[in-house]
Amino acid sequence: MQKKWMIAGASVLVVAGAMPWIVGFVTEQQWQQATQEVNRSQPFVRMETGDYRRGVLGSELTGSLVVQNPDTGESHHFDYRARVSHGVTGSLLDFQPVGGWSPEGTDWFPESQPRLTLETRLWGTATVELEAPTMTMTNDTTGESLSTSGGLARVEISDAGSRAEALMVWPALSLSGPEVDIRIADIHLEQNMEHLVGDVWTGAGELDVGSMVVTPEADEPVNFRDFSMTTTTEANPDRTRIDSTVTIELEEIVRADRGYGPHRVEFALEGLDVASWSSLTEGMSDLQSMVVQAGPSGGPEPERQLAAMEQVNKALRDLAAAGFSVGFPALSLSTPEGAVTGHAMIRHPELSAEDKAGMLMVMQRLTGEMNLSVPSALAEKYPEVRLQLAPLVKQGLLIQDGDQLVMQGVMKDLMVDVNGMEIPLPPLL
Repeated sequence: MQKKWMIAGASVLVVAGAMPWIVGFVTEQQWQQATQEVNRSQPFVRMETGDYRRGVLGSELTGSLVVQNPDTGESHHFDYRARVSHGVTGSLLDFQPVGGWSPEGTDWFPESQPRLTLETRLWGTATVELEAPTMTMTNDTTGESLSTSGGLARVEISDAGSRAEALMVWPALSLSGPEVDIRIADIHLEQNMEHLVGDVWTGAGELDVGSMVVTPEADEPVNFRDFSMTTTTEANPDRTRIDSTVTIELEEIVRADRGYGPHRVEFALEGLDVASWSSLTEGMSDLQSMVVQAGPSGGPEPERQLAAMEQVNKALRDLAAAGFSVGFPALSLSTPEGAVTGHAMIRHPELSAEDKAGMLMVMQRLTGEMNLSVPSALAEKYPEVRLQLAPLVKQGLLIQDGDQLVMQGVMKDLMVDVNGMEIPLPPLL
């Protein structure tokens, strides 16, 4: 019996001793797969691995992060190196920029250096984490400076990349210059996502900012207090349709010791056909990728561009034929003279197979309604607002209704009726 236990113990020790080598082998494969997926999924950032030297208890790798400007075609290379520590169930990659975190001759991080790590597990989970200390950057030429407190950013990826959770906490950030100073406090971001199909993801997220104080040169500061942006994307039970909403709220704007609020804007996409939406985003990504690859002096290949445009057109028709609605269900902005309110929605009905076959244009079946109400005192008191609204009033798109300027619009049959005025729509889609 003792001999059996000795053999079992020896076997455990052998397996435990071999695990770091196995983990190192799997980590290298996971790294190669991850870089390929990043490069495949978008055209703007490319990851290049220069040298991967794998050992038993640890490895070392070098590489470059290449960021391409879509407007100029110019590429910026950021070289890095990483130390990899192999454990029993996963690895820890510790990244460092070649040349350090600060340019030569500068010290952006006086207290300590940032730390960027990637923790991987054999079962396919990964956690990217950035721990940033206090930072100060100054441009002696322009007089601008950027300062931040320490902060944390983390992304956890699981289920072989089909799920992701993100967290960012940043207590303070300030940007100072000759013309304006901006100070932001209490930044908090949480986001979770789940892959549905193709380029379509579901999930929810929230961004909160405690305050943002903007101080123009020789003027009073303006404080934007308690900002939040909430997003949700949900699929129906059979995962063929999605609804997506974005809600932006601002509790109060304070200037000269006078505050007004709250403010709220909602945006919604409802009833989108998942397959059509995925095809549409894929086609648009292909067009964008071709432009980036061609650069500023060249043009996309005509055949590839035509195929991508045909995919986008077909996806738009299929999306419309399946039925959807899009717009702003609610708008409410508080001002010292009263609230600006309104909403706008555009819809397309779901078509039968016969109606879809005979559909000539997407816009032909679009319907919608819109209303907007603006306090008249807002235009009377502020010349800059009056300058913007005057053309709308002159054309009859805004009419007086008591102490409000109102706009009532209905869209149907390629025609928009605004306050009784009919305006034909060009058949764009």
